[in-house]
Amino acid sequence: MYESIREWFRPAGDSLVAGSMRKGKSPWTDAVHLLWSFWIFATPIFDHMSWHWVVFTLASYPVFLVLYAKCCVASRRTVARYALGLAAFSMLLMPWYPSGLTYFVYSCVMLVSCRRSLKQNMLLLAALNMACLSEAWLLHYPWQAVFSIPLTTFIIGLIVNAERISDQKEAELALSHDEVRRLAATAERERIGRDLHDLLGHTLSLITLKLELSRKLIDRDVDAARREITEAEKVARHALAEVRSAVTGIRATDLAAELASARLLLESSRVQFHYERPPVDLPPDIERGLSLILREAATNIARHAEASSAKIEIIREPAVVRMLISDNGRGGIDHDGNGLAGMRERVRAVNGTLTIESPKGRGSLLKISAPVPLLRLVETSRSPNDLSAKASLATVSGPAA
Repeated sequence: MYESIREWFRPAGDSLVAGSMRKGKSPWTDAVHLLWSFWIFATPIFDHMSWHWVVFTLASYPVFLVLYAKCCVASRRTVARYALGLAAFSMLLMPWYPSGLTYFVYSCVMLVSCRRSLKQNMLLLAALNMACLSEAWLLHYPWQAVFSIPLTTFIIGLIVNAERISDQKEAELALSHDEVRRLAATAERERIGRDLHDLLGHTLSLITLKLELSRKLIDRDVDAARREITEAEKVARHALAEVRSAVTGIRATDLAAELASARLLLESSRVQFHYERPPVDLPPDIERGLSLILREAATNIARHAEASSAKIEIIREPAVVRMLISDNGRGGIDHDGNGLAGMRERVRAVNGTLTIESPKGRGSLLKISAPVPLLRLVETSRSPNDLSAKASLATVSGPAA
């Protein structure tokens, strides 16, 4: 019996509860709307409590809760039957229980959450309200008692439709962000693949020919074979240096994708976004940390800053990288919220520092700095044609490099 009831209330994949859970919310989030049902219990405040009201409330309220719960967990294709059932239940109670009009408002709200256009929802609400008003007129309800019902249902219907459209746009925007990152990563992989092919194709062929020649000369001319092996070693070291230089570009992939995603987010929020191409010689851990900080900062600007423009500068110095994030919003940051607390944790993870300048009404400026190992700068600054320097670098780096 318990399992059957549990299965009956299991949320469908496209239900309101399932949608809330996908957003990281509690499955009980929609239960907060039950607070509006306090109007049922407010009736005795304006009129004396009677056993008639108590009996009908105790008998009808559990039925209302069951129907409301089914509206929240049912599929969008079937939720209409429970919402219409709630409306019929309310109209059935009207001859004896005026407080049941509150159930009618809930039924209209649940109907609006179905998969229909705004026009279809408004027409359905109009038909239901006409039926409710007709019954109220036949039962000689005072017009003051029912006048607010159509007005309330139509206003809530418009609000629910606006929220649904907003949720759809947010979902589309989130998909766009993911697509930007995916396309950026794909393009970068393709570029690296082409570069490696161009770099290694000729070089490996040359190494193969020299080793084949040295193998043939080893029995006849040891000195010539030794020279060929030495030249093959130099070519291999040169190829290693070229590969190192080429793959450093992939380390800016995450940061470049995050900048593109931030631009999409901010400009969709009507915030002009300015940035320059990020450096390509950042260590992976620092670059990932800066990417996450940038993502959090862009989200904060879009949601809270009330800015019209934002700018991000990434400055590469010999032993440090600095990222400056500024906006012309309301400023006045006087304590760390969840976003800033998360940024500070990520800055600490890369042994960096974060300072904030946020005068009220004059925007905000975040200054992030993180140390960068000097060896990486030396490695990427070497000329690829300097074979002796490359050989020395490979020797310092060791065979594992």
